[in-house]
Amino acid sequence: MTRINFYQVGIEETVMGFACRLVNMIYKRGHRVHVYTGQEAVAGELDKLLWSWEDARFLPHEMYTKSGSARIKISAHVVPEDHHDVLVNLSEEIPNFFSQFERVAEIVPLDHESRERARENYRFYQDRGYQLEYHQIKGKQDG
Repeated sequence: MTRINFYQVGIEETVMGFACRLVNMIYKRGHRVHVYTGQEAVAGELDKLLWSWEDARFLPHEMYTKSGSARIKISAHVVPEDHHDVLVNLSEEIPNFFSQFERVAEIVPLDHESRERARENYRFYQDRGYQLEYHQIKGKQDG
């Protein structure tokens, strides 16, 4: 059964900054990552950030295609056919294909509206019996 991890972002970090850090951490552990954004603009922003993240680092990634070979893929609306390891959900809703993945990472921002949406997502997973873990990230060294 899919395991769900919620990550509450600390004050000094943006959601996109934390998403880059989280994707890097997952990638370094040898996993394949599919980042689902739900919006083309967010996918494009993340794509740009991952190309130049923290000057000295580069995270090899690509926008999702069936023929692509990168271990990190980004999509706004595509249902992945070949990427079933870790899903990082940056969309405002739970993708209907989330259960195809071994793990799902949900990022919880500090703003009230986004936190309420994360609570709804938590209840959705909980009501369906998924294993949930909650991580409160205090600073950039956590993760």
